[in-house]
Amino acid sequence: MGQRRKFSAEYKREAVAMLESPGVTVNQIAVELGIGATVLGRWRRELRQESAQAFRGNGRPRDENLALLRRELARVTKERGFLREAAAFFASASR
Repeated sequence: MGQRRKFSAEYKREAVAMLESPGVTVNQIAVELGIGATVLGRWRRELRQESAQAFRGNGRPRDENLALLRRELARVTKERGFLREAAAFFASASR
């Protein structure tokens, strides 16, 4: 049994791009390139999954982000109120 061949990502993309030609089957391209039809099909499936995920957000959902901002605002508002009361207390104590 021979060693496993490795193909570059560019080679895989070009092989899958060949499938876009009209009237061409996976088997024809696979024979032409000297690879298995299942391998070529897997490459096509992997590239489709990559392209489907290319524009997905990697951050938090909008509602979760909004809830986080509201909690932060409540905390800062509470701190500001406390500091106002403390400033008023010390101002009246120094008179």
